[in-house]
Amino acid sequence: MLIRSEKSFQASLLLLITAVIWGGGFVAQRLAMQQLGPFLFNGFRFSLGALTLAPVLLLRKRQARTVPVAWQKTIPVGVTAGLFLFFGATFQQLGLVYTTAGKAGFITGLYVIIVPILGMFWGDRAPLGTWVGALLAVGGLYFLSVSPGFQIAPGDGYELLGAFFWAGHVQWIAKYSPRMDPFQISFVQAIFTSLLSFGTGFLLETYDPAALMSAFWLIVYGGVVSIGIAYTMQVIGQQVAKPTPAAILLSMESVFAAFLGWFFLREALTPRVLAGCGLMLAGMILSQSWDGKARHEG
Repeated sequence: MLIRSEKSFQASLLLLITAVIWGGGFVAQRLAMQQLGPFLFNGFRFSLGALTLAPVLLLRKRQARTVPVAWQKTIPVGVTAGLFLFFGATFQQLGLVYTTAGKAGFITGLYVIIVPILGMFWGDRAPLGTWVGALLAVGGLYFLSVSPGFQIAPGDGYELLGAFFWAGHVQWIAKYSPRMDPFQISFVQAIFTSLLSFGTGFLLETYDPAALMSAFWLIVYGGVVSIGIAYTMQVIGQQVAKPTPAAILLSMESVFAAFLGWFFLREALTPRVLAGCGLMLAGMILSQSWDGKARHEG
């Protein structure tokens, strides 16, 4: 069971709330694409997320209830996490230009299957359930993304590429967060991601102050809520939760993205889309809950 103690329950709850926030983030990001380019939008929202965490870090330093982890140790971990976030968020934003929030949420959710596959490179053997779940998810991706002419929309491909970087981020956070200050990690990764996004955005995109003001509240949600709050909750939750159950809970963002995309953006939930979503969700859960071995009571 995922919930075995008060701490694991709190961690699971934090990760589930994170999934709800990220699901809403797909809607905000989709709407923001009508005003700003993907790189500048990410630059503004990640920088705002870092600014949100700055006073928290100062307050924790003044209270000095715990001995803070040396920044020399936190910065390399946070920078690497930020690199995963930059590529994950970039491909996600590029995908949202061409695909719906619901589809983007479910395709991104494939990282729940990619996480244990990446774990194999660190000596973790994937059980049979992972491969069965992967086949189900691929079937779901077909229904969601492949047109009758056997063409995959460019946005769906971007989202799938991003899923690999989200999986790498989950594994990286799981490896280092138990020994680090979660607020420091979140701050460093947000700063680094914003710098990379701004640098790329000012080179490739056109900055329009009027567009920035039009997307102001979307940036506030994407920065303060999705970055400042949700990513910090992810790091705190993964200090207790293992990568597998954490990935299950975080992947629920795809469910909330589909529902919120239908509710706010009136994105269609056709039988084909629902079938694809159902197969992908089944694959996500099965890949993490079935080890493929019979259990015998003796």
